[in-house]
Amino acid sequence: MNNRYTIGLDYGTNSVRALVVDITNGRELGTAVWNYKHGNEGVILSRDPNLARQHPADYVRGTALSIRKALTAAKRRLKGFNPEQVIGIGVDTTGSTPLPVDRNGHPLAFQKRFAKNPDAMAWLWKDHTGVAEAAEITELARKLRPQYLAKCGGVYSSEWFFSKILHCVRTNPEVAEASHLWVEIADWIPALLTGTESPDRLTVGICAAGHKAMYNAEWGGYPDAEFLGTLNPALAVLRTRLHSNAQTVDRPVGGLTKEWARRTGLREGTPVATGAFDAHLGAVGAGITGGILVKIMGTSTCDITVARNNSPFPDIPGLCGIVDGSVLPGYYGFEAGQSAVGDIFNWFVNYIRPDGKKGTHDALARAASKLKAGESGLLALDWNNGNRTILVDQRLSGLLVGQTLYTTPAEMYRALVEATAFGALTIINRFEEYGVTVEQVVNCGGIAEKNPFVMQIYADVTGRPMMVSRSAQTCALGAAIAGAVVAGKQSGGYDSFTEAQQAMTGLKNRVFKPDPAAHAVYKELYQLYRTLHDAFGTNSWHGNLYSVMKQLIEIRKGARS
Repeated sequence: MNNRYTIGLDYGTNSVRALVVDITNGRELGTAVWNYKHGNEGVILSRDPNLARQHPADYVRGTALSIRKALTAAKRRLKGFNPEQVIGIGVDTTGSTPLPVDRNGHPLAFQKRFAKNPDAMAWLWKDHTGVAEAAEITELARKLRPQYLAKCGGVYSSEWFFSKILHCVRTNPEVAEASHLWVEIADWIPALLTGTESPDRLTVGICAAGHKAMYNAEWGGYPDAEFLGTLNPALAVLRTRLHSNAQTVDRPVGGLTKEWARRTGLREGTPVATGAFDAHLGAVGAGITGGILVKIMGTSTCDITVARNNSPFPDIPGLCGIVDGSVLPGYYGFEAGQSAVGDIFNWFVNYIRPDGKKGTHDALARAASKLKAGESGLLALDWNNGNRTILVDQRLSGLLVGQTLYTTPAEMYRALVEATAFGALTIINRFEEYGVTVEQVVNCGGIAEKNPFVMQIYADVTGRPMMVSRSAQTCALGAAIAGAVVAGKQSGGYDSFTEAQQAMTGLKNRVFKPDPAAHAVYKELYQLYRTLHDAFGTNSWHGNLYSVMKQLIEIRKGARS
């Protein structure tokens, strides 16, 4: 009974995961995944390819079921385990995934009149219906409040908070008028567990507010009412209801309510940490500290690094934000990423279906791994879902150059993987161009766990060893670490993230080391990638694409000889 455990709750695109962790060594005792029931694999879609929503009822039901199943798994694995030994809970979610709520903080989707209205549900991170609104916000900020954009890469994204809300205001006045407040699910779920959903009791996390809603203490929190009101008067009203004091993840939201204790089997009053995004707590679970870049690799990727906040950093164009305390207290959190990675590979396998059926990832990876760097003569752009970093433009799309009548599916698959690696290198270069040192790259997520072919390509393209986090569930582990910190030493937890990470995180023994010969070829290909990147992604490029295909042929000839 002296052992102590925490629970990490990880709300992803398709499911919620609960993870029970021994805080003394990071041992994962029990886990459970509950797939969302609404929509297509948990995502509500429409004929508009930009729309992606989730029903908040899935979060509620999934929380109770996943925690109970994870506790049952822990009991089976460890004799004597008791839920009373769980001392803290952490929460990570997708984002920006804002949810419209009423005056009591209850989702509009729980009302009968809105039960089937996608606009009354959570607007999932990959919803891009607000592209026009994002452009309008960017244009106005450049004219009136350039400082707002400076901290989020210079361009406001359609994936983010105010773009989605403004789009709802413009296209569905009924839902917009019924909404008393919009709340990131990273904030709403901890509030749900602690009974603090009411807007006057709600705790807002700095992670979501800073990276997606232009929150910054330098200008008093969120953008001012005059600026938002210029976009639309409804946003000025919303501003009066938004909290001006965002918290770091080491602060508790409150204690688990009696009702949620009954539903989960946990102890009433168990502290719940302030919520954060999956990638940021995934970085915590991967052991992030200064000099480490953590790549969370799944359907998309998020790249996270940190630096001490004892001196200011220059604004970095194209990032998803520089936010004090968004990852670790006492550090600036830097976020970048790619809007599609695994989704690109899945598109090729599931939509193009090169062998006429699904399930060919392993076969394609095996065949592609037999090719040499540059042997295919192909070059692709990784923008099938737009570009998150460094161009921040969701209107961009994918491209494949160099196909012939003899191009094979394996060659195309490899080119798509290489394109995502080139995008990853572009992000690393942008960090270092502005003084953020990347000494080590740690990968986590499904791709890092399951696809060594992809990891080797990334090592060869970047010229850097690719390390992999020990845990296959780093986001949930990071949330569990937050739970250990908010519990505090007096309850058997930790006083700092440094202590908790040292005890609870680690790396796998296998390291993917770059092949010098392959890296030399990829240096040539990367220059061509950047040519295409700048030609199609910027309005300042004034070059000539005539030589691109010819150079690809020469590189192919050299590889095959």
